[in-house]
Amino acid sequence: SLLISAGEGGTQAGTMTECFDCDNCKESLYGRKYIQMDKGPYCIPCYDAHFANTCDECKELIGHDCRELYYEDRHYHEHCFRCFRCDRSLADEPFTCQDEELLCNDCYCSEFSSKCIACEKTVMPGSRKLEYNGQTWHEHCFICSSCQQPIGSRSFIPDEKDYYCVPCYESKFAPRCTRCKKSLTKGGVTYRDEPWHKECFVCTGCKTPLAGQQFTSQDDNPYCIKCFGNLYAKKCSACTKPITGFGGGKYVSFEDRHWHHNCFNCARCKTSLVGKGFIPDNDEILCRDCSSDL
Repeated sequence: SLLISAGEGGTQAGTMTECFDCDNCKESLYGRKYIQMDKGPYCIPCYDAHFANTCDECKELIGHDCRELYYEDRHYHEHCFRCFRCDRSLADEPFTCQDEELLCNDCYCSEFSSKCIACEKTVMPGSRKLEYNGQTWHEHCFICSSCQQPIGSRSFIPDEKDYYCVPCYESKFAPRCTRCKKSLTKGGVTYRDEPWHKECFVCTGCKTPLAGQQFTSQDDNPYCIKCFGNLYAKKCSACTKPITGFGGGKYVSFEDRHWHHNCFNCARCKTSLVGKGFIPDNDEILCRDCSSDL
């Protein structure tokens, strides 16, 4: 539409000397302001009555001389397009529609956005944030309680009301391996009530890993069965192999000598002497029958 003053200006006056009436009320438009529509000219009252929209807020017509704002099939006077909470004009402000209510960004954030648990300021929509256990932080406010550096997308470990990055938590709380003194965060073994990495818990003699294996100790040092037998176990006087006692093994002792049960036999007839009487003959042991033949 185009607002024109009929009879004002040389070009209009020359073309309106004949019949020039409002297309609706048929009254003459000469010397009056009118609005040119596709169908024809309309006087101001007729234009407002037939073409003006109704303000969704005040329910009054939006006249031709008013600035009109349009949002989602609704029309508003400029002065009626305001925040539902603080009454601020939204004509030139960013806004949000919440449950049919128009809200400026400040009111929307204050009512519907989360507050950062650290700085207590609003976490603006679209900003980077972290949510955990029903609480919200600005990304830069979620920091390690030890090193004070932002944790960001890295793994973290909660401890009551504090949060730690993994390196700081390991340094501060994780037990340390008895051998290498480094943090032990998962797995590991316990020996003599002390923590060890599995790879650090090895035989004192041959350094073979002992986790999941049978082992024994000497002077508080762990040994595999083989090393312990070679270094500290009694030796069988018959086969000279270590007598460890593992696996249900039993042995016989006499004076300073020792035998596996299955090695404690008569030197002549090889009869087992376990639980029987025997006769020592220098370095040998004999059953009574064999000794009587001497």
